[in-house]
Amino acid sequence: MSNWTTADIPRQTGRLAVITGATGGLGFETALALAGAGADVVLTGRNAQKGQAALDAIRAQYPAASIRYAHLDLASLASVRQFAEQFAAEHAALDLLINNAGVMMPPKRQTTLDGFELQFGTNYLGHFALTERLLPILHAGRQPRVVNLSSVAHRTGGAIHFDDLQSQRGYKPWSSYAQSKLAMLMFALELQRRSDANGWGLLSNAAHPGYARTALIANGPGDDTLLQMVNRLTFEPLASQSAADGALPTLFAATAPGAKPGGYYGPSGLFELKGPPGDAQIARHAQDKAVAARLWDISEGLTNARWPSAIMEHAS
Repeated sequence: MSNWTTADIPRQTGRLAVITGATGGLGFETALALAGAGADVVLTGRNAQKGQAALDAIRAQYPAASIRYAHLDLASLASVRQFAEQFAAEHAALDLLINNAGVMMPPKRQTTLDGFELQFGTNYLGHFALTERLLPILHAGRQPRVVNLSSVAHRTGGAIHFDDLQSQRGYKPWSSYAQSKLAMLMFALELQRRSDANGWGLLSNAAHPGYARTALIANGPGDDTLLQMVNRLTFEPLASQSAADGALPTLFAATAPGAKPGGYYGPSGLFELKGPPGDAQIARHAQDKAVAARLWDISEGLTNARWPSAIMEHAS
């Protein structure tokens, strides 16, 4: 996959894709590339104004693009349920789900509408519930894929903190973020194992963008701190890449014939911070099947998700 670019994306005509958090940053670049390749793309987000701006920007580049915006707040299980029910009522099949939306390191602990720590709830639990609710129409899709966005941060958190999943006893922004991204990677791997065992027919994999220049930091810890200002002047110019380049591993995972079930992709440069997409390093603790199964069971309880052993055909 050396020097793989958007020019290598196979034609996506006839494929229906849902991208969470697609009104800006990595999600927008992913939507732009898929629309340019001919996919029918649903951009989701929490802000209709930003959604319309994203649609306008894509149409300016691809006037014939088949795109639309839909409201989806991953920090609300009610919103996840409403979106999934409406989407399944309108579509008999879904070919591609990209679980991209996320928040990063708010300085103070915040919670979702359901009382989960904001990063764990938005980055992981919301996507866990969304994927479960869309499973019947994914099963009906054409070579369906699910791509989860993880991060190099998954290697630094160390573990899933089952004794304090919601960071109630001591909130540390980076640790909570790393746990949410570790959970996303473990979810992708466990989803593939369970799909294989239960005949769901999915190709589940994961990707990370390296150090991509997006608004994620500004919307989380903020970019007006001394540390961030020093970072922008020193480390960022050397180690970062554009949002468009950061989206390439996701696009590879979502479209490339060579993307593998249970694969993980990221930039192939130094420390996986920038560069063309390649195989990414999966930390040893992310490969623990017993921990993944325990996390899955707990996540089912927290979100009221009920993954089937068999899938009834979706009625169109």
